[in-house]
Amino acid sequence: MTASLRGSGLVLAYGGEPVVHGASVALRAGVVTAFVGPNGSGKSTLLRSLARLHRMESGTIEVAAPDGAPTPTSSLSARAFARRVTLLSQERPHPSGLAVRDVVNFGRHPHRARFGAPTDADRAAVDRALALTGLAAMADRPVDEVSGGELQRVWVATCLAQDTGVLLLDEPTNHLDLRYQVEILDLIRVLAEEHGTALGVVLHDLDDAAEVADEVVLLHAGHIRAAGPPAEVLTSDLLSDVYGLQVDVVADPASGRLRIEPHRRPRHRPTPTVNHQEPTP
Repeated sequence: MTASLRGSGLVLAYGGEPVVHGASVALRAGVVTAFVGPNGSGKSTLLRSLARLHRMESGTIEVAAPDGAPTPTSSLSARAFARRVTLLSQERPHPSGLAVRDVVNFGRHPHRARFGAPTDADRAAVDRALALTGLAAMADRPVDEVSGGELQRVWVATCLAQDTGVLLLDEPTNHLDLRYQVEILDLIRVLAEEHGTALGVVLHDLDDAAEVADEVVLLHAGHIRAAGPPAEVLTSDLLSDVYGLQVDVVADPASGRLRIEPHRRPRHRPTPTVNHQEPTP
């Protein structure tokens, strides 16, 4: 399958110090690729480089043209690139004084002329994004009045309104309660399976990665240690080595889903002292 977005031999640095060493990744249509690894392993830096937000020291990044031909991203204008690749980053401003629909409408900026009024295609894309994220009923609500989980969905909807073939998500479930985490992960699967989107997702929760991803890229100290289907990458030996503690990987007998179970240090609670005093007559 032709890659929708491919990075080859990527070397990335901060302040001249390499933090990603020769990484090669490929995102394909209809496939969810999860990037996992300890803090500081280079996950978010690699994702940002694919979105042209972190300069490469060396390497190449190519995105598929409408005819499927690979095109160096360096040859594209910012607007042309934004018609093909969308990033939901961790750093997002908190909009104020706008309705939910107005914020989602920002996602249409690569598709219309500067200062141009929204077209029928723009409105249709915004309505579709609101429906997919379950926000249609609150489209006219001030964004200042939505919850944190709802605001996360607003930003996801803004990305969907951009209507690109590649969607990059940097920790999209971070700081969300269980309900919203499930909703975002379900949406990721819908986008891949029903809309053919190529998704690259940075996740900290290995159980989430095992459940939502078709492929997993495991990073450690800026190197890709393994890449492939979850069952081949999320193994006890690899995870124990990368995370520095003993990890068991078990398959749920009912669903077959992988579950990652780190060994925890036993907690020694003091034995309560019982005072056996004789009752006073």
